[in-house]
Amino acid sequence: MRYLLLNKPFEVLTQFTDEAGRQTLKDYVTVPGVYPVGRLDYDSEGLVLLTDDKQLQHRLSDPKFKVEKTYWVQVEGIPTEEALEQLDRGVVLQGKKTSPAKTRLLEDVHFWERSKPIRFRANIPTSWVEVKISQGMNRQVRKMTAAVGYPTLRLVRVAIGPLELGELQPGEFRELTVEEVKVLKGLAKPVNTFQRPYKKR
Repeated sequence: MRYLLLNKPFEVLTQFTDEAGRQTLKDYVTVPGVYPVGRLDYDSEGLVLLTDDKQLQHRLSDPKFKVEKTYWVQVEGIPTEEALEQLDRGVVLQGKKTSPAKTRLLEDVHFWERSKPIRFRANIPTSWVEVKISQGMNRQVRKMTAAVGYPTLRLVRVAIGPLELGELQPGEFRELTVEEVKVLKGLAKPVNTFQRPYKKR
């Protein structure tokens, strides 16, 4: 079995083919037979997990296992404590409330230069926020920050569970270590909450 971590660049599809000729994982991943676990938006960057372990892939993609993903998000403006608390409680998107997030403001964030710079307005500052969620709604983080008044300008996924981006540069990938694979399989292990009633013999 193969288990890979890729730093997906901006404007790359999280799939291996595209009829429109856009860049895909095929342009970066040379290992045959692996497939992405979940998706990362075309205009988002960062950590993507790939494997040929179909059972693990299915389990990690299943929302019921609640695998936490960590995003560093550059937003327009500087979020207030109240806005961050709203995200932490969950926000209503299209009539449905998201699960609570874990957020905090970040300082001194330095990433590689993006192929297309973010839109910049001289009179509006930007800031970075860490957002941790275990849901996987479509464009969820972007919609959540917009809902509390701070549109996302750039989004980088820096971790899936305890697996971190580390020193991987855009387009680079590496194999997981044996220990990391064990951790990954632990994340996908179902929790058995059923207990048999105790009977006296």
